[in-house]
Amino acid sequence: MNLALFDFDGTISSRDSFLLFLWHVNKTAVARTVLVHVPQIIAYKLGVYPPAKMKELFLGQLFAGRQLSDLQKVSEHYCNAVLPGIIREGFWKRLAWHRVNGDEIAVVSASPAFMLAPWCRLQGIELIGTEVETDAFGRLTGRIKGKNCMGREKVRRINLRYDISKFDILYGYGDSGADLDMLELADPENRFYKPFR
Repeated sequence: MNLALFDFDGTISSRDSFLLFLWHVNKTAVARTVLVHVPQIIAYKLGVYPPAKMKELFLGQLFAGRQLSDLQKVSEHYCNAVLPGIIREGFWKRLAWHRVNGDEIAVVSASPAFMLAPWCRLQGIELIGTEVETDAFGRLTGRIKGKNCMGREKVRRINLRYDISKFDILYGYGDSGADLDMLELADPENRFYKPFR
């Protein structure tokens, strides 16, 4: 059996799905957060403010104290009504090819897992994503649980989910430096960088 590993944002999708989700949930709160945190956003764009901290900044501002179960319901609507509009056409062809081959397929994303879970479930695709921290009452704290699922963390999480030595062929699909470690798991001829552009 073979294993196909797909990054989501920029690879499967044409836009940042997390930012689009935030906008979908509360445009006013997103705009306010951006205005208040301009220095951090500039630092993030310059590569000096960690992606995990940026994610926690928005999670904290928009979702701290909210029930995860409520956000999962919002995610269902988002995945049905909004997400299909940003999926790259080439992905569907490649997904069909892997399905015909009987391959195991997984999305490995830095986006919050709760946000992409309904879409992956609908497609019959496994999901490895960034987990969010909740308190004893199921409310988001605004922090990430564990590490942001990017770079070496993608590889660590893949190895926790799969015994990759049992697969005949590994395919890797990504579009940024945060995906390069994951792509290294695949043989050179099966590494696809920005494949659906």
